[in-house]
Amino acid sequence: MASRLNPYISFSDNARQALEFYKDVFGGKLELSTFADLGQADAGDLIMHGALETDQGFSLMGADTPPGMERREGSAISISLSGDDAELRDYFTKLSSGGTVTMPLEKQVWGDEFGMCVDQFGIAWMVNVSSGEQAAAAQ
Repeated sequence: MASRLNPYISFSDNARQALEFYKDVFGGKLELSTFADLGQADAGDLIMHGALETDQGFSLMGADTPPGMERREGSAISISLSGDDAELRDYFTKLSSGGTVTMPLEKQVWGDEFGMCVDQFGIAWMVNVSSGEQAAAAQ
């Protein structure tokens, strides 16, 4: 197996809802394991590990913070989506639904469309849709 780098998000008792939301946005296959599934019955239905793998090759993982462990808000991290696929615009719309658009998805001085939002779970997203001119020049 090749090495990979992907985001792993810590949630506060809502990992299942968040990861199911991301599955609705991006599609793909979602696998969830609860603490109870893995032998920690006192944690109930909280998610110990969740992994979303999409047809586009995106990989997103997350879990609920274990009981007794401190959780700090992730204000120092954003997840970036970029490319020339028009589907990125739909992702932006879905991700910002129920959240906050901090910068509308619109054409920027570098020629691409770019926007930022914070989803309903407090996760910051940056979306960059490459312009056709840049995509053609890169080929």
